[in-house]
Amino acid sequence: MLRHRFNDVGVYFLDEPESALSFHSCLGLVSLLDTMRREGSQVIVATHSPLLVSLPGAALFELGEDGMQRCDSYDALALVENWRLFLSAPGRYLRHLVE
Repeated sequence: MLRHRFNDVGVYFLDEPESALSFHSCLGLVSLLDTMRREGSQVIVATHSPLLVSLPGAALFELGEDGMQRCDSYDALALVENWRLFLSAPGRYLRHLVE
């Protein structure tokens, strides 16, 4: 379905396109974004998804307290680090949030 929506080469702005998508659908979106890039489209994506920012060759920017900063790598993103920390020990976070 997404492929038909982005069939024409162009510039696309997507705001959290991963919302309401399953894990596997997000992987499909990564593949679609790569196809769009190879066909000549430019896509600017605002996301909180570590899956979407993993797209090889993507220019990564992070918006934080110091404004917008370009990140050199996937591993340098606070988004990725925060998800890794949570997934490695959810209880460390949840003990402060739930009884």
